[in-house]
Amino acid sequence: MTPLPDCFCPVDGTRVPAGSLAWCCPACRGPLDLDFAPTPAGLKSLTGRVNSLWRYTECLPLTAPTLSLGEGRTPLVPLRDHVFAKLDFLTPTLSFKDRGAVMLAELALRLGARQVLADSSGNAGTAIAAYCARAALPCTVYVPEGTSPKKLEQIGAHGARVRVVDGDREATAAATREAADEEGVFYASHVFNPYFLAGTKTYVHELWEDLGGRLPEVLVVPVGNGTLLLGAALAVAELHSAGLIDRRPALYAVQAAAVAPLAEAWRAGADDLLGVTPAAPTFAEGIAIPRPPRARQILRAVRDSGGAFLTVTEDQIRHAQTDLASQGLYVESTGVACWAAVREGALGERSAVVPLCGAGVKTGLARRP
Repeated sequence: MTPLPDCFCPVDGTRVPAGSLAWCCPACRGPLDLDFAPTPAGLKSLTGRVNSLWRYTECLPLTAPTLSLGEGRTPLVPLRDHVFAKLDFLTPTLSFKDRGAVMLAELALRLGARQVLADSSGNAGTAIAAYCARAALPCTVYVPEGTSPKKLEQIGAHGARVRVVDGDREATAAATREAADEEGVFYASHVFNPYFLAGTKTYVHELWEDLGGRLPEVLVVPVGNGTLLLGAALAVAELHSAGLIDRRPALYAVQAAAVAPLAEAWRAGADDLLGVTPAAPTFAEGIAIPRPPRARQILRAVRDSGGAFLTVTEDQIRHAQTDLASQGLYVESTGVACWAAVREGALGERSAVVPLCGAGVKTGLARRP
């Protein structure tokens, strides 16, 4: 078992030693990154390896896992013309969040945590609850009022304690972070903890392998807190640095028009959020994040890739969900946002992959109020 890497603050450089239960920068209270620069294995080296995300062991900060539900290795299917979909709802808890949750639960085990806390609008909390159940770790998940009853049922079914916060997603996060500072508590934050990003980057490593050692011209990614996009950017950088791809795909970030603080900052040419975006109802509840803590990193990653931000209306989300269902793919309303953004030809003739991030049974069909 290799030693754990240190963490550091990308804003002020403050370092947090490996083995610490600290969940944020002790100086600025911002998210942490990993001091970790792996070299991925070549295609031939992957032959015969375990059929889960742990096959990319050279790129993961945790090795020799004791915990797995077979997460990762989801199918890639054509949608239309040059656009493919990666079916990341075909994971153990039916959302892409399993990729990061398995890393956090494994880390909590190794650090000897006595209690795990998470905050979520549903899918991340479900994934953390499931992997904590597998690891026999006590878990409490804080959720905002109005969270999908199906998601609450799923979290509770895994044995986690559910705390419904009287307020929105921001209030939920604040309540969790206050409790996270208690001794022996591991805050399984899919936003602040960089091990989550180390898990989500396997999404792109799988694409690269399944496409025979290449990537599409565009990666379209839904963005709320940006965990899938930032993981994708890490993977692209690793593959490019290792000489395993000769060009980097553009990252296209998708937000719901109802809650689009990053898209607004992008249109203004800003490096950070412009202000406080009020929460508004949207079918894409999983990406309705008014103040993502990693906003600067997200904007920089999209800009450096030559990508852009796209927004989708509620009607576009509804139509995209029924369109995918008519093709045999029942996807939750947040998970269809990327298809909603590109299904009418926004990318021209460029090749692209969109993630279908969560199963439709989690939310049901998006319907007009």
